[in-house]
Amino acid sequence: MRLFSIKPLLLLAVLPMLAACEYEGAAFIINGNKDENISLVREQTWFWSSEVNQAIVVSRMPTCMRRHEIKAGVAGTVKMEVYEAGSSLWALKQGKSWYLASTEKCEVQRWTEPPDEPPGRLVGTFTRKNDQLEFLPAEAPAKPIRPADE
Repeated sequence: MRLFSIKPLLLLAVLPMLAACEYEGAAFIINGNKDENISLVREQTWFWSSEVNQAIVVSRMPTCMRRHEIKAGVAGTVKMEVYEAGSSLWALKQGKSWYLASTEKCEVQRWTEPPDEPPGRLVGTFTRKNDQLEFLPAEAPAKPIRPADE
């Protein structure tokens, strides 16, 4: 009589390997309207590889929603800055790579010749916080303190 089966042991051995894979996403909600957003999606195919496939999903419902593959990232770390770049246009910077995302037609393109300075104000950053991918809004600019007599 067999006391135990090998299959449950194999399953237990594989579970930690699967848990090491990164599969997550976060969204930048534009102007508080959840129907218009830009999301960063990260998918690690193999636990032994540090490469993470990345995509930008641009959505303006019900008009459009499209997924665009971008340059692969590294597991466990991410920083993508989001800047205003015009009406319904956003500049995304990750390392040396720049992308332009339009919510008007849900398009993304690589920005091959970005300017030396960001095109507009920083609105936030996709990053890891508490071991999760999140979009962190930029700090609001400080309001000047007015003297009491004004």
